[in-house]
Amino acid sequence: MLFKKKNTPKIDQDQLALIKNAQTRIKQKKRLYYHFILFVLGAVALILLNVVFGYKEEVKPFGVDWFVLAICIWVLLLLAHVFNVFITSRFMGKKWEEEQLAKLVAKQETRIEQMKNKLLNEEQLMAESEAYKEQQKTTEVPKVEKSQVITIIAAAAENNALGKDNDLIWHLSDDLKHFKNLTAGHHVIMGRKTFESMPKALPNRTNVVITRQTDYQPENAVVVNSLKDALDIAKDDPRPFIIGGGEIYKQALDFADQIELTRVHETFEADTFFPEINPSVWKEVANEFHPKDEKHPYDFSFLRYERV
Repeated sequence: MLFKKKNTPKIDQDQLALIKNAQTRIKQKKRLYYHFILFVLGAVALILLNVVFGYKEEVKPFGVDWFVLAICIWVLLLLAHVFNVFITSRFMGKKWEEEQLAKLVAKQETRIEQMKNKLLNEEQLMAESEAYKEQQKTTEVPKVEKSQVITIIAAAAENNALGKDNDLIWHLSDDLKHFKNLTAGHHVIMGRKTFESMPKALPNRTNVVITRQTDYQPENAVVVNSLKDALDIAKDDPRPFIIGGGEIYKQALDFADQIELTRVHETFEADTFFPEINPSVWKEVANEFHPKDEKHPYDFSFLRYERV
């Protein structure tokens, strides 16, 4: 025999929670009602015991009859019970706990999301850093003979100023003599703007000019398209000099062996600057100070740096 299964209504979780909450509230109110009845009966019994049956003890804590004090304490307990049932349980019940829990969970989720974003940013920065390192590894660095000493030579102020409007800011005759003595007989490598800032090609030296202009044809100078090509031209020179400008200096710092720097002890406004010398890469090995005089308006020093 087949029996038809009755279709019983399903109770969802929210309805079930409401039912349980209602049952809990009924139990709480029943206990309060029993507490109230017990208080009334107890209070009447204490009064009858004291007044009708004449049961009196000479115990008066705080100057009050003992049964009055007992009733007052009982009233406080009853009020505490009432507060718990109608205030605490109502406003800080299951629903309140769930709301507080939801707030805490939301805060934690926000913090977790912030931490995730921070980690993603850090991972992105690390990835970019690794990509940069790989790029640096693959960047073509001019290959030079070990016997060759590539030297950067420059004159820079305390704020690394080199020049302004494609011209020098100062004139120091001893610095010019120093430059001439060091570079004589060698290749001097420079950018086009540096070459054009000079009256003519430097004598007794091989002038190598770096430019992207394909039709550039200066007198008494060799034209190349890159610093690598310039060093290839100077491969037989034991000490080629790189003499500017700012961008050429910046490129050369990655592989030069020495820096001959005239440090002018003053600051100037400029539009071309020498790059910062990293003390963890370069070590100062010589320092010759020259005070200012009639021919030299500024103090200056001849410095030599070698790669660590």
